[in-house]
Amino acid sequence: MTDPISTPPSGEPRTETHFGYRTVPLAEKQALVDDVFHKVARRYDIMNDLMSGGLHRAWKDALVSKLRPPPGTRPFHLLDLAGGTGDVAFRVVKAGGAGTRAIVADINADMLAVGRERAEKRGLSEQVTFSEANAEALPFPDMSFDAVTIAFGIRNVPRIPVALKEMRRVLKPGGRAFVLEFSKVDVPLLDKIYDTFSFRVIPEIGKRVAGDAEPYQYLVESIRRFPHAEAFAQMMREAGFSRVDFTRMTGGVVALHWGFRI
Repeated sequence: MTDPISTPPSGEPRTETHFGYRTVPLAEKQALVDDVFHKVARRYDIMNDLMSGGLHRAWKDALVSKLRPPPGTRPFHLLDLAGGTGDVAFRVVKAGGAGTRAIVADINADMLAVGRERAEKRGLSEQVTFSEANAEALPFPDMSFDAVTIAFGIRNVPRIPVALKEMRRVLKPGGRAFVLEFSKVDVPLLDKIYDTFSFRVIPEIGKRVAGDAEPYQYLVESIRRFPHAEAFAQMMREAGFSRVDFTRMTGGVVALHWGFRI
C-alpha cells in the first residue's frame, strides 16, 4: 500500500507527511511525536497493559523467542530502537547469557529517564545502557550490532525508509532486524470490534489514566496509517534486507517482521 502523502507522484523528495490523520510538514513531525511521548512517558507501560489487555507482553515475548539471544558468555550486542522504557531490552538480556548487552536508543529524553530508573531497580544497568538518538541518523559505527529491534516505534518515524537503511547499516553481516508493529486486522467482526475499542475506548482510557486523551488519539490514528504487512515487508527489502518474512499475531492486530543483513 502506497501512502499518497509519503510518496509524491513526481518522485521528488516529499515535504509533507502524516501525523495521525493530519497532514503536517515533514520537518515538524518529529517534534510532534516527541511531545506525545513526553506527555505519556510516566504512564506508558501502564497504558500498554490497559490498551492491549496485557497482550503486548506476549507479543514482545514472541519477538525475543524469534531473536534467540545466545546463552553463556558469547558476546551478543543488541540495539533496541524507540525502546525508551527498556521493556524489550530487559527481556532480551534476561533471555540471553552473561555476554548479552543492549543499547536502548530513543529520541525522547523523558522515556529514556524512565528506562534508566527501571534498569537500576532491576539490577540491569551494566547490561542495558541508554542513548538519546534519532533512528534516522544513528550515532553508531557500521556493523556494530548482532541484532536491531524496534517494537511499536517504526510508525512514529518521519522517514521510515531512512530508518530501515540505518538499521541495516549498523548490523553486522548475518545480523537480524526485527520490527514489531501494529498491522491490519484480517479477521471478520474482529476488525469492527477493534475499531470501536481503538477510537472510543483507548482515548478515554488515556484521559482517565494519563490525564490526556489527545496523545492516544494520535497513536490510534498512526496505527491506521501504517502499511499492511506485505507492503512493509517490501519496504524492508527495498532498504537492503534479505530473507525478509513476517508473522501476524492476534488476528492481524500486530505483525512481527524480520530480515537479515547478508
